Parts: sequence; structure tokens; C-alpha cells
Amino acid sequence: MFALPLLALVLLAAGPAAAQLHGVEVRVPRTFGYFLGDLVEATIVIEAEPGFVLQASSLPQPGPVTYWLDLRRVEARQEGTRHILRLTYQTFYAAIDARSLDVPGFPLVLSSGTDHGATTAPVAVPSWSLGLSPLREVQPARRADPAEYLRPDGLGPRLDPVPARNAALALGAAALLALVSLARDRAWWPFRPRPARAFADAARRLAALGRGPESEQGYREGLLALHRGLDAKAGYRLLADDLDAFLARHPAYRPQRDGLARFFAASRLAFFGGSVAEARHRLPLAEAGATARALAVAERAA
Repeated sequence: MFALPLLALVLLAAGPAAAQLHGVEVRVPRTFGYFLGDLVEATIVIEAEPGFVLQASSLPQPGPVTYWLDLRRVEARQEGTRHILRLTYQTFYAAIDARSLDVPGFPLVLSSGTDHGATTAPVAVPSWSLGLSPLREVQPARRADPAEYLRPDGLGPRLDPVPARNAALALGAAALLALVSLARDRAWWPFRPRPARAFADAARRLAALGRGPESEQGYREGLLALHRGLDAKAGYRLLADDLDAFLARHPAYRPQRDGLARFFAASRLAFFGGSVAEARHRLPLAEAGATARALAVAERAA
């Protein structure tokens, strides 16, 4: 007595869902020729009405599907009214002959939210067949000698070690030469330590002062830096009257005689003449720095 009303109710409930879902298709590159450990790519294409989205909570989760099949990766995207799932399976079935096994289907849910409420539509992804093949024959042909079952080792190409050896020797020699050059520059053993480069220190100090704002105090500090370099090189306090004797003992610095003479004249004005402005006019700090750099070059060459 209640069969017909109940059937009518079921049909009315299934009608909207059928109208919202237009089709489900399972696509695989091939359904045969898979071996133990192979990855199998499957694409599920669902065609639905506009406005529906695939509920993420209904997607299958990576993990074991059956005793012989694992789901490794699930990717989902939507292209218009098409919902596309890309599934990656891995088979662990050790087949002893060619056979076909069923990959289980699974349910999904589509949903659409409107001002009047939410509508859901169930989707049943069907199962599909997967053809598996054995890695070897079950019973190989009988051999008198068991060693005949073994395959010979593959022959690899012969490699000439001479180019690699020559390249290694050349690179080793270059590295040793660079190490010797570094040891000589840093005066490491067995090279003898070199005296400090007084003019190089003075040139660095003058360069640092030249990058800052110009002031009388900075100008005096620059002149003192060059004075200290000359004193260190001479071994005593070098005065203007000692310049010729100093250059006689250190001929490498003779080309800078005119610059040193202007330096001593400017220093006398700045420290004893009370006219720093006149000293800066005769010998700007940049020119004093250039003289210090030229002396540092001669010092390095010597």
C-alpha cells in the first residue's frame, strides 16, 4: 500500500540531483601492462551545472585503498562546469600471470550555495579495471647448470682517465701557486715578515679623511698622518731640512720630492704659521692624499 507513494518520493528527491549532474568519466592512459610498483595516473572528469563546487571534505585521502593498491596523490581543479580530479595510484600486486583487478570507486559531493540555501548533489565515481602483468615467468625452462639462469653483467664504456688526471694536476698546481702567493703576501712561514708599510697606512687615513666633510681639524689630521708615515720610514722625526738626506738614503721616493717639499711647506704654515686656510690653498688635502698614494706604490715596489 505504501510502495507507490514511497517510490514517488524517491523519484522526486533524485530528480534535482540527476539534473545537476551531467556525467562522470574515468580516464587512464591505458588499462593494461602495469607491473609491481608502477604508478598509475587516473583522471576523473565530472560535468555539472554552473554554480556547483566540489566539496574538499569529500575528496579521497591518500593512503591504502586495498591490500594491493595505494593512493599516493590527489589534485583537484575546476574548469567552468567541469570538475577534474587527478589521482596517482601505486600498485603492489605481485602478479604471477596477467590478470585484471578492479580499482574501487568512491563517492563525492558537489554543493551550490544560494540566497535560498545550499544544495548538494552526490557523485558516485565508478570502479574501473587495471591490467597487471608478472615481472617474470612462473616456471622458467629447466637448465642443467643453475648458473645459466643468471644474466651476464652489462659492459660499461671504457673511460680514459688521462684527461681527468691532467685536469686535476693542473688545478692542483694552480691552487698551490695561489697558496704560495697568498703566503708571500701575508708573510706566512717560510717567508720572512716584512716591515709595516707606513705610507700605505698614511694613504688609507688620508683617503678616509677625504671622504668626510672638510675642516681645519681634519686637514691637520691628514698632515699628521703623512708626517707619521715619513717618521716611521726614516726612523726618526723627519723635518723639512732632512728631506734631501732622506731621499738620498731612499732613492725609490725621489720622484715625489716636489710633492714632499710642498707638503712640508704647507705643514709649516698650518702648524707654525697659524694659517690653515693658506696651507689648504697651497696643498689641498686631495693633493696630499695623492702624494701619499704615490709613496705607498713606491714603498710596495721597494
